[in-house]
Amino acid sequence: MFSAFTRLSLVQRIIIAIILGVAVAIIFPNAAPYLSLLGDLFIKALKSVAPILVFVLVLASIANFKIGSSNAYIKPIIVMYAVGMFLAALSAVIVSMVFPSELFLKVAQTDMTPPGSLAEILKNLLLSFVANPVTAISEANFIGILAWAVALGIAFRHASDTTKSFLTDAADAVNRVIRLVIAFAPVGIFGLVAVTFADSGLKTLASYAHLLTVLIGTMFFVALVINPIMVAVMTRSNPYPLVFQCLRESGITAFFTRSSAANIPVNLDLAKRLGVPESTASVAIPLGAAINMAGASVTITVLTLATVHTLGIHVDFTTMLILSVVATVSACGASGVAGGSLLLIPVACGLFGISSDIAMQVVAVGMVISVLQDSTETALNSSTDVLFTAAVDRGLR
Repeated sequence: MFSAFTRLSLVQRIIIAIILGVAVAIIFPNAAPYLSLLGDLFIKALKSVAPILVFVLVLASIANFKIGSSNAYIKPIIVMYAVGMFLAALSAVIVSMVFPSELFLKVAQTDMTPPGSLAEILKNLLLSFVANPVTAISEANFIGILAWAVALGIAFRHASDTTKSFLTDAADAVNRVIRLVIAFAPVGIFGLVAVTFADSGLKTLASYAHLLTVLIGTMFFVALVINPIMVAVMTRSNPYPLVFQCLRESGITAFFTRSSAANIPVNLDLAKRLGVPESTASVAIPLGAAINMAGASVTITVLTLATVHTLGIHVDFTTMLILSVVATVSACGASGVAGGSLLLIPVACGLFGISSDIAMQVVAVGMVISVLQDSTETALNSSTDVLFTAAVDRGLR
């Protein structure tokens, strides 16, 4: 039975873990607390690997990033990527405020140091940017980690090819480590689900259903309203034939592969059939797979605001705009592994003074619902890559 279980896909194993966790919570509620160690170990592993993962991946990505100067279409495509992610995050903010979600978290009052004003938020944000890099990694200060990764990545762009190759190898090595941690996700999720359902009962199921509805509903809104408006502005024509073609031929494939990188060949083939020059598609599509993460910005925003709502932290309109920007920047650093956007939730949570311990509990909640959330997120991310590339090509021509 164990051999058969290990041959299943990660999604199938997570589904089985969730079912078994619920069953144990209902049948043996007194045994659930003994299983809490499994969830605690999983959260601890995520908390340990997330800082170095974000630092190395962003650094290596920027250091090795190259754009041909002759390709004039790349700049407007990048602009569309950035605007699309920001509007996706802003949409997530609005939906989250209209339909607030609540999570079940283990919170000690002494853990919370919520900011008292916008000035305090900005002060904390600036201080986080200039934190010592070693301290930022050890204390899981993700804003400081991102700042140092970007700065060093730009500096390493002038390094030798050997050094850049080493950075790429280091990023690959860290990716292997995170894949190992994610491989144990079913075990950790089993413990988390068992304990959570034993403590909270069916209220948890209703909470997760509401959270999933908000997440997936927002992503559908972005795919069917926000993206078409952007494409219509660029092409000055009816956007929906192109939108539906990209969702059908790219989004469905990405939904099942759950990897923007794995969907690159599909997008390149679709871009070619849409008439996009190879010189444009060969740069824009892989670039989009790395940094165009509208779905990730939705996930980061919704789960962060769910945490904020749960903790009773007040959020004004200006802070919402700042959160949208933070979510957009954070989404660009999402790793190429399944559920990578979840590991960047602490970046946005740090904006509100939410501790790393609580943020990693939110990451664990995200892992529970990732069966549908991550598949839908990847479908939105990958289909948007080819959609915006084709839209810019048609608009400029």
